[in-house]
Amino acid sequence: MIPTLRGRLQTRLFAVIVIGGVCTALVTPLLPGFPPGTPVSERYVDTFSVLAAVLVLGIFWEFVYHFLQQFRWEKDWPTLFGLLTFANEVLLVWFALRLGWVPNIESLPPARLWITHFVIVWIVIFGFLNGPMKVVFIRWRFRGGRLVGP
Repeated sequence: MIPTLRGRLQTRLFAVIVIGGVCTALVTPLLPGFPPGTPVSERYVDTFSVLAAVLVLGIFWEFVYHFLQQFRWEKDWPTLFGLLTFANEVLLVWFALRLGWVPNIESLPPARLWITHFVIVWIVIFGFLNGPMKVVFIRWRFRGGRLVGP
């Protein structure tokens, strides 16, 4: 399958909102690095704000990735490249956090907190997209990665 830009965007939105959202909801109470006594509600605000930043900045990255793929003969990344895009995205989110561009985050969270969250969510989403996604959405591969629409 060669994903179309529209398919990549739909898949990114679905994966981050649904899979990333469920993963974030499950791991937030267990994440290390929150100051002692931080209410669970504030923990969820912080982690879901970072997840929202990943979603918004990830949409930007999809356009960059799509542009770069046009120079490849098969117009797609090998799976390893897809895994290594983690580095680009974690750095961009770090810059956004550091510059205060992420709403609801007033100061830079401890690195072990948001990096642990980012890594866990990234691995879960990557694993889902390269395994169960192809079983749950059988036609996904044949429609250029689109989940809805013709």
